[in-house]
Amino acid sequence: MRKFQYVVMAAAALTMVGCAQKSQSLFYWGEYQDNIYAMYNGDGSVTPQEQITDIERDLLRAQEQGKRIAPGIQAHLGYMYLLEGNEGAGYQAFQREKQMYPESTVFIDGMIQRAQQAKQTGAEQ
Repeated sequence: MRKFQYVVMAAAALTMVGCAQKSQSLFYWGEYQDNIYAMYNGDGSVTPQEQITDIERDLLRAQEQGKRIAPGIQAHLGYMYLLEGNEGAGYQAFQREKQMYPESTVFIDGMIQRAQQAKQTGAEQ
């Protein structure tokens, strides 16, 4: 019985120590999460241009800190560029996302295809 108590106490101590450790993210997130929330769940007050500015600043900060930018941020930047009418920068950001995270290729290719279809449909009207 005493052995069981020691095991429980050791497990509890390890849990407390583990929870006390400051969590270090593998990725740099910057303002991305706040902007996404404001865009989709908040009042929508963060414009695409403001998001572009924030994300570009976050990219520089990540580089300065030697951290890897989080998955999806380049794709979101590309989407914001497209919303602003800057197709070249948008497609470049999509390509950077694919280079950084090859597992996103199918998703990004789909985004590119939908953007091109939307442009075609808009041009035909």
